[in-house]
Amino acid sequence: MMRGRSDGAQKKRLLTSVAVVAIFVVVLYFYFGSKSNGESALEYGSRSLRKLGSSYLGGDDDSDLSSKQDEKFGLEDGEDGIVSKSFPVCDDRHSELIPCLDRHLIYQMRLKLDLTLMEHYERHCPLPERRFNCLIPPPAGYKVPIKWPRSRDEVWKANIPHTHLAHEKSDQNWMVVKGEKIIFPGGGTHFHYGADKYIALIANMLKFPNNNLNNGGRIRTVFDVGCGVASFGGYLLSSDIIAMSLAPNDVHQNQIQFALERGIPAYLGVLGTKRLPYPSRSFEFAHCSRCRIDWLQRDGILLLELDRVLRPGGYFAYSSPEAYAQDEEDLRIWKQMSTLVERMCWKIAEKKNQTVIWVKPLNNDCYMERPAGTQPPLCQSNDDPDAVWGVNMEACITPYSDHDHKVGGSGLAPWPARLSTPPPRLADFGYSSEMFEKDVELWQRRVEYYWNILSSKISSDTLRNIMDMKANLGSFAAALKDKDVWVMNVVPKDGPNTLKIVYDRGLIGTTHDWCEAFSTYPRTYDLLHAWNVFSDIEKKGCSGEDLLLEIDRIVRPSGFVIFRDKQHVIDFVKKYLSPLHWEAVADPTPDQDQEGDEIVFIIQKKLWLTIESIRDTE
Repeated sequence: MMRGRSDGAQKKRLLTSVAVVAIFVVVLYFYFGSKSNGESALEYGSRSLRKLGSSYLGGDDDSDLSSKQDEKFGLEDGEDGIVSKSFPVCDDRHSELIPCLDRHLIYQMRLKLDLTLMEHYERHCPLPERRFNCLIPPPAGYKVPIKWPRSRDEVWKANIPHTHLAHEKSDQNWMVVKGEKIIFPGGGTHFHYGADKYIALIANMLKFPNNNLNNGGRIRTVFDVGCGVASFGGYLLSSDIIAMSLAPNDVHQNQIQFALERGIPAYLGVLGTKRLPYPSRSFEFAHCSRCRIDWLQRDGILLLELDRVLRPGGYFAYSSPEAYAQDEEDLRIWKQMSTLVERMCWKIAEKKNQTVIWVKPLNNDCYMERPAGTQPPLCQSNDDPDAVWGVNMEACITPYSDHDHKVGGSGLAPWPARLSTPPPRLADFGYSSEMFEKDVELWQRRVEYYWNILSSKISSDTLRNIMDMKANLGSFAAALKDKDVWVMNVVPKDGPNTLKIVYDRGLIGTTHDWCEAFSTYPRTYDLLHAWNVFSDIEKKGCSGEDLLLEIDRIVRPSGFVIFRDKQHVIDFVKKYLSPLHWEAVADPTPDQDQEGDEIVFIIQKKLWLTIESIRDTE
C-alpha cells in the first residue's frame, strides 16, 4: 500500500512537471512570436521534433521514415482537400547536410571505397527508407545574406560559422575574420596579392587585348577545378566571363558553401571515377591553381576528362610547382606531363614564371596523324561524349564532331551575341532556328509574368543565386540577362540532353536526377524555378514529398520557388505550405502562355530558427 501511494505521488509530480514545461514552451512561443515581422523567426523548442533526424544515423527505429514513400501526388480527405501535416526539425548538427555527400552515411553503410580514386568524395545517396523526413535548421544567429555585389567581398560569419580556412590560409589571403563578418581579400594559394592581378597576367600571357581574358567575347565559359573559395571565378564576372567553380567536400570543408554565400557560381564535385556532369566541349578555358590533382594517374584519365569538356582551341592554365620548380620530383612530373599532353595534341601557348598555358587543337588533324598505337587512344566511335550521369571516365581522347572538324572550332558567336544566336548543336535535336527563336520569345514573356507577380516582394538586389530545375534550352536564364543574377541550369538526366545547348549559349549548368538530392549545401539559392519537375518525377514513381523537402533544403530563408506544373501538382504543393513554413506570394493562376493545364504558383520561404539556436546567440 505504501508503494501504491508512492507511485501515485510520483505520477502527480510528473504530471505537474510536464504541465510546467508545457506552459513554459507556450510562453516562449508567444514571447518570440509577438516579436515576429516579415523576416522574423518561427521557433521550435521540443527535442522530440528531432527524432527522425537522429534515426538517419541509426539511433532510432526507421519505420517512420518509410511512410512518406507511399505518398501520391493527390489530395487526402479533409476540408478543401487540404490536410494539416507537420515535419520534425532535424538536429542542429545537420544544419549543413548534403544527403548524397554525407560522410556519416558512407560510414554507416560501410561502403568499400577507393580513397586514392577520390570515390569517398563522389555522390553516394541514401536509400529512400534512409532519407531525412525533417526540416534542415539554419545555424544559430543566421541572417539574411549580404546582397551582391558586396557579398563577393564579405559574408555573415553566423551563416557559415567556420573559420578554420581563415587560419589555415592566413598567409594566402583566402579569407579573414573581422567581427561578425568574414572578409575575402581576393587572394588564393597561388595569387596571394589578388585574383584580379593574376587574371590580367594570364590575359597578358595570351596577348589578349587590354589584358582582358574575355578576348572580345571569345572566352565566356571557364572551368575552375580545385577552386578554393572561388575568388578566381568571382573576379572573372566583371569581364563578362562565367566560371563553373568546382571543389569537393574535402578537408577544406565549406569552400563551396562560402562561394555560393558570396554569390559566385560553384558546384560540389570531384575528378574521381565518374565523368564530370558537363557535356563535351563546354568550356573555352580551364584553370588549375595549386589544385593538388595527380594528372598523371591512371594513364592521364583526369587530364583526358578535362580534355573532353574543353572546346576546340580551348586553353588550360596550370599554375603549380611542376611548371617551374627545379627539384628532381617536380622535374620528373613536368617531363611526364609534357609528354602526355604532346600525345594529346596540346601545345604550349605560353609559359611564364609559375604558370603554363596549353591550347587544344582546332580540329582532328593532329589526332589522325599520330602513329598507330599511340597512347592515349581515341575513344570508340559508339562512345557518347555527352552522356555523363553515372558514366565512368575513360582514358581516351574525345575527337571532334564532323562539324567542329570542318569549321576548325565550335562555330559559336562571341558573347553576348552568343546568348541569342542559334548554336550549331541545335541540329543534334532536330531543332530549327525558328523553334529556338520561339522558345526565346516564350520564356521572355513568362519571366516577365513571373517578375510582375514578384514585384511587391523583390527589389533589384533581392535575388542573386537562381536555379532552373528543368532548363531545356536555357531560355529562362537567357531572359534574365539584364538582371544581376546567375543561373544554375539543371537538365534532368532522363530528358533530352540539352545541356550542351545551354553551354553553347554562354550559360552554365549541370545534369541531375531529381529523385535524388542535389550536390549543394543548404540555403544556397535565392530562387528555384520548377517547370513540370514534379510531373516528371511522378511518372518515375519518385516521392513528391522528398522533392519538396529537398527544395526547402536548397532555398534560402526568405527565398522563392516558382512552380509551373499541372493543377494536381499545385494542389499537392499547397497542402505542404504550412508544414514547410512557406507562404503563397499570390493565388495559383494560369498565364497567357500556359501549355495544357499548366498553372503558375509562387511561394516564399519564411525565416525560422529553433529555440536552441536563438538561445545559443544570447
